[in-house]
Amino acid sequence: MTARKPRPTKVRMEVDLGGLAMKNPVTTASGTFGAGMEYADFVDVASLGAVTTKGVSLDGWEGNASPRIAETPSGMLNSIGLQNPGVAHLKDVELPWLAAQGATAIVNVSGHSLGEYVAVIEALEEAPVAAYEVNVSCPNVDAGGMTMGCHAPTVEKVVGLCRAATKRPLIVKLTPNVTDIAEIAKAAEAGGADAISLINTLLGMAVDARTRRPQLARVVGGFSGPAVKPVALRCVWQCANAVDVPLLGMGGIATGTDAIEFMLAGATAVAVGTANFANPCATVDVLDGMADYCERHGVDDINSLIGALEC
Repeated sequence: MTARKPRPTKVRMEVDLGGLAMKNPVTTASGTFGAGMEYADFVDVASLGAVTTKGVSLDGWEGNASPRIAETPSGMLNSIGLQNPGVAHLKDVELPWLAAQGATAIVNVSGHSLGEYVAVIEALEEAPVAAYEVNVSCPNVDAGGMTMGCHAPTVEKVVGLCRAATKRPLIVKLTPNVTDIAEIAKAAEAGGADAISLINTLLGMAVDARTRRPQLARVVGGFSGPAVKPVALRCVWQCANAVDVPLLGMGGIATGTDAIEFMLAGATAVAVGTANFANPCATVDVLDGMADYCERHGVDDINSLIGALEC
């Protein structure tokens, strides 16, 4: 089959996400698209605004025990545990492949300690990477397993360390599992973030009443899919009113209209995640839907929609 490209449009679709020039506002949510190889038969990865890779750590992580996926009404739970083969594999195999396709690569960076984030970035500085997405939803082993993204001073510290390690655009990915996400966004901005991506998955669980057991081996997991969109939109809107850096919105996006809603709430770009599992062409469908909206509503430049919500 021929990999799909977005249809031609006269609408200006280029956006600037904190210094990252994107040919259009659509990227992939980390962990839902690999590094694009698995989707290359369906989607022309070079035609997307960017491909965001699965989270990478310094050394490979095995991930969590199975079962680690559970379907839910209008969504899914995952407890993959950031399984990945490590930064060396990404450098040797996946990033060269993305570069050969002409794709823009955002690397999602993970770590179990502050130093590991820096080490991953340092290992990638000579690789074909356009920007880093720092996943602060990891447990910090140096702080007894506390999730880094739930503590504003820790977020500011890890972002500051990453900022000192690179001049490339730094996007910080926030967890919604906090009391005040705007406070965390401000901490990321203070640490030197060029942009903020949100939201990561919500914490949830599923129970099998027949066996009286949890459906995931680790009991709880990350909840994503269409059901989380109202929460994600709220988080984007709150952060758009709290920080000056651009936002990458995600959470339940499956159509062009979904994506436009995120831009109206304050996002400069969007990421398509769980929808990729049900529809391998979801990214292109979303992009075409965004162009359709603009054409129908007389929008010549998609940037004019950013934060245009009328409250």
